[in-house]
This record gives sequence, C-alpha cells and structure tokens, in this order.
Amino acid sequence: MKTHDAKRARVLIWVTLAEVLAMSLWFSASAVSSTLAAVMKLAPYQVPWITGSVQIGFVVGAMVSAIFGIQDRINPRLLFPASAVLASIFNLLFVFEVHIVIIGFILRFLTGLFLAGIYPVAVQFISSWFPKGRGLAIGILIGGLTLGSALPELVVGLSVGGTWERLILISSGLALISALISVATFHDPPASFRSSKFTWKNISNVIKNRSLMYDNVGYFGHMWELYAMWTWIPTFLYLSWVNYFTNQSLLTYSTIAAFASIGVAGIIGAIVGGRIADKIGRTAETAGSMLISGLCSVIIGFTFGDVPAITFAIAFIWGITVISDSAQFSTAVTELASREYVGSALTFQMAVGFLLTVGSIDLMGYIVPIVGWKFAFSFLSIGPLIGIISMLRLRIRPDSVMMASGRR
Repeated sequence: MKTHDAKRARVLIWVTLAEVLAMSLWFSASAVSSTLAAVMKLAPYQVPWITGSVQIGFVVGAMVSAIFGIQDRINPRLLFPASAVLASIFNLLFVFEVHIVIIGFILRFLTGLFLAGIYPVAVQFISSWFPKGRGLAIGILIGGLTLGSALPELVVGLSVGGTWERLILISSGLALISALISVATFHDPPASFRSSKFTWKNISNVIKNRSLMYDNVGYFGHMWELYAMWTWIPTFLYLSWVNYFTNQSLLTYSTIAAFASIGVAGIIGAIVGGRIADKIGRTAETAGSMLISGLCSVIIGFTFGDVPAITFAIAFIWGITVISDSAQFSTAVTELASREYVGSALTFQMAVGFLLTVGSIDLMGYIVPIVGWKFAFSFLSIGPLIGIISMLRLRIRPDSVMMASGRR
C-alpha cells in the first residue's frame, strides 16, 4: 500500500510539474500586452483580445474534445505531449506573424485550442490515479495551473531589458520540456476514469437540475472574477507603483508581485480551499471564498497609488481566495449530476464559465478609462455576489447532502 501511495505521489508531482510548464503559454503574450499593443498597433479595445482569443480557443478545444470523446479515445500519455508540442509551435509562430493582427489573434486562438488538451487531460489523468483523495490531488493540480499561468510575469520580472520575443521563446521552450516530462514520466493508471460522452440532449437534463444549476451559477460568478483579476492585476500593480520605483525596478517589483499574487497565492488557495471544503462543506467554502475575494475586488482599488506593501497584501489575499473555491464547483458537479450526463454537465459548466471570462476581461478595458483604477475592479464583485447567493440557495436544498459526505 505504501509503495502504491508513493507511486501515486510521484505521478502527481510529475503531472503537476508538466502542467506548470505547459500552462506558461496561456499568458505568454498577455504579460507583455502593453508592448504588443504598440508593436501590433492595437486600438485600446483590441488589447484584451490578446487574452480573450486564448480563452475562446480553449472553449472550442474543450467542446470538440468532449463531443468527439477525444480524451477517452486517445491515451493521455500521447494526447498531453502532442497538445503541448502543438500549443508550443503556435505560440512560437506568434513571434513571426505578430505584425498582422488577425493572424496574431488566430495564433493565440490556436494556442488556447491545444491548451484544452493539457489542463482537462491532466485532471482526468489524475482522477484515474486518485479514486480516493481526489479533491486534494486536483486541488494541487489547480495550484499548478495558477503557478504556470503566472510564470510569464516572473520571467518578465527576472528578464528586465529583454524583448517580448524572449518571453514567447521561453514559454514555448517550457512547453516542450513539459511534453518531454510527460513522455518520460506519465504511466497508465491502475484503473481508467471515463466521463460520460457529451451530448446536446443531456444539456436539457443539466438545465432542469435546479441544484446543479445553482452550482453552475456559482461557478459562473467565480469565473467572471477570476481571469479578469489574473489578466489585469499586473497592469494595476505597475501603474499603482510608478511613484515609488524607477522604471527598471518598477517592472521587476510589479511583475514579481503579480507572480506571487497569482501563482504563489494560487497554490496556497487551491490546496487550503480543498481541505477546508472537505471539513465544512462545498457551499460554505465557496461562499466564504467568494465573500473575501469579492471584498478584495472592491477594496484594492482604494489602495491604488498607496504604499506598495498595502496594495500587495490585498492582492495576495485576493489571489488566495479567488482560486480557493475553483475545484469545488467541478467536484460538486460529479456529486450532483446523474452519472449518465456528468460529462456533459462538466463540459457545459466549463464552456459557459470560460466564455464569461472573455466578457469580464474585455469590459475591464472599457471601464478603466471611465471610472479609473479606484473603482474599476469593483464591478468584478458582481460575480462573487451572485455566486454567494446561488451557493447558499443550493445549501438549503435537500439533495445538497450528496456533496462532501453530507457536509453540503
């Protein structure tokens, strides 16, 4: 038994490491969006699409995978590295085609498309290895997602004076290393974990399941806030601290602070959130997380231009709580949905959730010039507010006892 546990732990470590490196592709261009805006001659309303095109690509990739059952048809030991290599290639091609805006956005879309063969595949793979202790294992994996998403900020912070092309090259190189790690270390699990195949017919079952829809609305509110925070907090920190540091140190400190607020805080939040949910229940944990993260989205604007330590402290707390509930919504789907359509339910939740991130990311670009940074993040609190109400409504439903061993 101890030997098997040790093997599972090694698999989790390697899969998480591979995911960290591959997910650096997600924000590889977003981390230098201000530079790319000048290089690509983008209008202000086009800048958020550096990230938005990746989000849409990911949704399309996930939907195609679900509809055709790609994750069940292709062994993850092949699908993961193949997706990492293809995503790396399209990310790299961005360097050479960046001056043609439409092609640049298409390449970001294709990068996102193949990222759908990395994160969801890793979740299913780890689920196969962890029939027990799955919540904590997936929490660690989501921690890897946040760390990988924040890596470009760290690279920028440690590479002052470098070019934006260097960041793209580094992230593509990290994704290739990820592919090599997956080839060398991924081993077939003792038992396969297959989700039911996505069908449009099953979506009606999802919508009719009131408890499941309460969970979905909670997730949608969470996603409305999450990726907009990840996308815009680096810019916020940089502009907030312009009067405290010189140009060179400003970039270093603000990007490293952004990395810590997204990546380091994210790991803490994902793991701690999973443990708390197992003890007090999913609805309580998610509502509590969204309450704190929503408050942070309102408060942090009032620290704009204030002492950097104060702003960073709020950003770090926000980074912990904005992700600490993430795994619980998906886990709740597996507990509330009938086995016949759990796969469709998960795909529906993820697709709608990621599409909403495009809206919140884009709207931030319009809101900042109108209300300024003092109030801009406040509109993200709408998501957590709706999410809290929805999860508390779920808590009082009789079938909520199906979650977290009766802890709701």
